[in-house]
Amino acid sequence: MAERVDGQGESGRAVLGRTLRFLREKEGKSLGQLADESGYDKSYLSRLESGERLSKVTVMEDLDGYYGAGDLLVSLWKMARIDAFKDKYKEYMRLEAAARIIRVYAPNIPGLLQTEEFAREVLSGPQTTGQDREVVEEQVAARLGRQLLLRKNPAPSVRFIIDELAFRRTSASTETWTNQLTHIEAVAQLPHVNIQVLPFSAGVHHLMGKGSLTLLRQTDGSSVAYTEGGSSGVLMDDPEDVLCHCLSYDRLRDLALVPSDSLTFIRDVLEEYRS
Repeated sequence: MAERVDGQGESGRAVLGRTLRFLREKEGKSLGQLADESGYDKSYLSRLESGERLSKVTVMEDLDGYYGAGDLLVSLWKMARIDAFKDKYKEYMRLEAAARIIRVYAPNIPGLLQTEEFAREVLSGPQTTGQDREVVEEQVAARLGRQLLLRKNPAPSVRFIIDELAFRRTSASTETWTNQLTHIEAVAQLPHVNIQVLPFSAGVHHLMGKGSLTLLRQTDGSSVAYTEGGSSGVLMDDPEDVLCHCLSYDRLRDLALVPSDSLTFIRDVLEEYRS
């Protein structure tokens, strides 16, 4: 089996696909049989095996159970999902997944907090073609995959500072937006997560118009800062740069509502929207 999954020189998606095919053939199953027994479409399974598509992590969980493979496929999926990101984001994704402390400021709903439906709406363009939709679905799957870090054991310490504007710019779908707010309310109550709302009353601040800021601290004490605005992102590991951004984050945290007041704010927004 070790020879089968040796991914040297291959993309993570190719290794995952080859492993899927190996497990199926080892069981003596055809794609048609697998489709009948797993409930997944035959052509969809074929594209997973060929490395053409990236599934949701739940599909790999189902197939791990089907093959009795432990968490092999989920583990390979976590590596394969990086293929859905552009090269310049891959190092950031690696660091984010391993971080012990995560601090995020976002003018919009952060990807780590987005529901599947809301993420799909955000990632879809105004004129999405059939081929574009496949790309969007891969990006949605990869974005949801990032959220696995919130369920890790031990889980990282995560703090979000979210601009009030993010809670006032609603989804096009009433159901999607209600579910999104409800999801944020639930995550805010996790013991290792703090969510703070930066209210309009805080006034002008030094990160306004500069996009998002993320600080990642690893177990070995190393830290990076990542800023993103528009279609560009910058990853910084210079200690002076990281320190400067940490100080900026601390100043912003002082302007934000405390977590308990932020939770009340989110619930009030949800109630206002429902009524």
